[in-house]
Amino acid sequence: MIPQKVYTVSQINRYIRGIFTNDMILQSFWIKGEISNFKHHSSGNLYFTLKDEDSAISCIMFKGSASVMPYRPDNGMVVTACGYINVYEKTGQYQLYVEFMEPTAIGALTISFEQMKLKLEAEGLFDVDFKREICKRPKTIAVITSPTGAVIRDIVNVAKRRNKSVQIVVVPTLVQGEKAAENIVSAIKEVNLWGKADTIIVGRGGGSIEDLWAFNEETVARGIFASEIPVISAIGHETDFTIADFVSDLRAPTPSAAAELAINDVEGDKNIVRAQSLRLNFAIDKMIEIRKKHVEAISKSSVLRKPKEILANSQLELDRAIKRLTSTFDSSFIRHKNSLVRNIERLELLSPMGVLKRGYSATFDNGGKVVSSIKQVKKDDLINIKLQDGSINAVVKGVD
Repeated sequence: MIPQKVYTVSQINRYIRGIFTNDMILQSFWIKGEISNFKHHSSGNLYFTLKDEDSAISCIMFKGSASVMPYRPDNGMVVTACGYINVYEKTGQYQLYVEFMEPTAIGALTISFEQMKLKLEAEGLFDVDFKREICKRPKTIAVITSPTGAVIRDIVNVAKRRNKSVQIVVVPTLVQGEKAAENIVSAIKEVNLWGKADTIIVGRGGGSIEDLWAFNEETVARGIFASEIPVISAIGHETDFTIADFVSDLRAPTPSAAAELAINDVEGDKNIVRAQSLRLNFAIDKMIEIRKKHVEAISKSSVLRKPKEILANSQLELDRAIKRLTSTFDSSFIRHKNSLVRNIERLELLSPMGVLKRGYSATFDNGGKVVSSIKQVKKDDLINIKLQDGSINAVVKGVD
């Protein structure tokens, strides 16, 4: 009997791994599926599952491959991935090692753009409160762009037409490629350190989303936001939008439009001053005319033509008023005087003194109280008898 060969778990897993490794199809293929169970590990590796309606496969994407993706994968995203199948010997599980992955519904750069936009917007980098006012009458404008592009030519042409006294300083930089974002940020810092520019224009001509991608980089957005000098973005064509457009202080649809917004029109300013001067002169002439007519009207008034007659009439009216006032006062005085006399007579009739005049008297005890009853006095009390023309002091001899 031939003895059976017994294998270890490791040997079997290693054997199966060899099968996967030697299969040409499984070593490089494309696969489409929906991401689920997504996890971005602190090591930088991505762990997730790709699934369709009937099946699923575990996936891993190492940090090196994940770091070069321009977007962040997430659950529910349908992607097309390129990679290879292998066995993780420790657990005996096979999984897909993803080397490259892109969304199938929309482009990876578009997703990255939307993700970056949401992130920076949530941080407040797009808030209107942080927008700086563009200088209305600049002396110097720094233009950060490629020195060989059409941007400079367009801006200079507009500057010559609007205001020749404005100095255009070109700060050359890459506007496309791997180092473009780093160059742009460095240029913004240099202009701020220089400190002589009133406005910064960051611009480039049109192109695809890939061509304009440097202006969607997070470092460029934060560089614009950190600038102490106001920044106008002029990137691509009118329909192109970049993250730099949202974070800048003002967006221009084209480089030429940026120059129009940044440089004041001297001739236009002069025309405004002329128009205002004409309106002011007209207003002054109109005011003088109105005042002149007013003076003429006053000079023709009777006050100035016959002042003595007016004064005499006024004196006559005053005399009449005084006379009316005096007459009214005399009548009122006499009426009140007669009324007062009548009231005095009535009071005298009611007064005790009036009673005394008719032959009566009033008796008071020694304390000055009226004696109205014999019970109030006794023999030898001092009393005072009041008559109409004087008083009698007496002693009570007896009480009957």
